[in-house]
Amino acid sequence: MTAEPRSSNPFALGLLMLAGLGCLAWLALRLGDWQSPFARHYELTARFVSASGLREGAFVEIAGVRVGSVAAIAFDSARYESVVTLRLIPGFELPADAIASIRTSGLIGDKFVRITPGGAAETLPSGGEIVDTESSINIEELISKYIFESGDQ
Repeated sequence: MTAEPRSSNPFALGLLMLAGLGCLAWLALRLGDWQSPFARHYELTARFVSASGLREGAFVEIAGVRVGSVAAIAFDSARYESVVTLRLIPGFELPADAIASIRTSGLIGDKFVRITPGGAAETLPSGGEIVDTESSINIEELISKYIFESGDQ
């Protein structure tokens, strides 16, 4: 007695494949820190003398915790400044005297924006601007300044 081959149901196989692809897509979006374009975000702008090395998608942190990302970087030709748009998690509020600074993760790592909250009672509304900013430190300029100044002595 030989076993008869079982016939497969193409409809059930198709549903199983779709469910598997849906799970893979969900996992990829969760691991990639994807944020829904329909979610309401808390957006702020900050003006820097130089946003050198900062790129769109760079993270924004407060107290060592990632709370958002850099949505856009533009040049304001009237004031010769970089205007950085920060997209923070929904429902977030910052004091009006917060400070935004561009930092480097590690010695030669990527640039990110660190926000230091202030103590003001007023908060910045979504679309508001962080007034106090610190531009990034250019390591190459510091090294060349140190080398050329030490040679003059």
